[in-house]
Amino acid sequence: MEEFIQDLPKAELHLHIEGTLEPEMMFKLAQRNNIDLPYKSVSEIRAAYKFDNLQSFLDIYYQGSQVLQQEQDFYDLTWAYLEKAASQNVRHTEIFFDPQSHTDRGIAFETVYQGINRALQDGKTKLGISGQLILSFLRHLSAEAAFSTLEQAIPYKDNILAVGLDSAEQGNPPAKFKAVFDRAQAEGFLTVAHAGEEGPPEYIWEAIELLNVSRIDHGVRSMEDPKLLDYLADKQIPLTVCPLSNVELKVFDSMAKHNLKKLLNLGICVTVNSDDPAYFGGYIAENYQAAQSALDLTKQELYQLAKNSFQASFLPPESKHKLMVELDNYYQNQKAS
Repeated sequence: MEEFIQDLPKAELHLHIEGTLEPEMMFKLAQRNNIDLPYKSVSEIRAAYKFDNLQSFLDIYYQGSQVLQQEQDFYDLTWAYLEKAASQNVRHTEIFFDPQSHTDRGIAFETVYQGINRALQDGKTKLGISGQLILSFLRHLSAEAAFSTLEQAIPYKDNILAVGLDSAEQGNPPAKFKAVFDRAQAEGFLTVAHAGEEGPPEYIWEAIELLNVSRIDHGVRSMEDPKLLDYLADKQIPLTVCPLSNVELKVFDSMAKHNLKKLLNLGICVTVNSDDPAYFGGYIAENYQAAQSALDLTKQELYQLAKNSFQASFLPPESKHKLMVELDNYYQNQKAS
């Protein structure tokens, strides 16, 4: 089963590039940029990656981002992720980046964007993995700050596919950003939003009805609202679920209690992703494996999750079709062997 998951063609749709900052790279970049870290070793950093909730993670996540200073830093970070993703047969990835985490430190928007985008272009030619960018607004900051970031992004909108919403969910409802998302859509950006991770199902409704999102990031608390479940299944609004993240941040007490399989069996377009893999103990294959083991997922269910990932992507129809043919061929060959 582990080999089946490893080689399964798949897309990753919920991945924060800053959340791929492994301790080894954190030390390397801190040294490159003459930054003093509050840790003496890689093992000391890893020991700090124990979280009680979303906020305890965000505190160390933003601290880690401080080492990212130059365009090459962002390139190296993204390239390391793409190499890992390609090794797990991720065929397409849609990457979140948090420009406000960097521009608020005096790093130019262009520096962040150019480093990540250059790596994505190299990933396509050198690794055969396609990639697209999603700009995330930090919801604990003001709507005015989000507007400012959107203005900085507009010159690069040909290569930034969508805008999203992440960071501390509690007390920061999607409604707070309606005007920003309206403007983003007027500029041609697609929209997604984190909702229903720590926040209530009402936040998922707001993201759908006020932000006009194409998919919901996380969305696991939709299980608390039967009408919402019916709506998600009927409209096939995808949920980009991150199993290891949900357990690490205490959204679920254990993987065995995760509702991924229930959502899948309800006919919802649920997908598996890694969120912030350097912090939560695994990349996309490890998330598939952990869910498979704890929830006793069959090969057919794993195939459906991978199929959903392509279907839920923002790729053009012909690219989706090509990848789904590749997936179908892989699955049929596995069944025959």
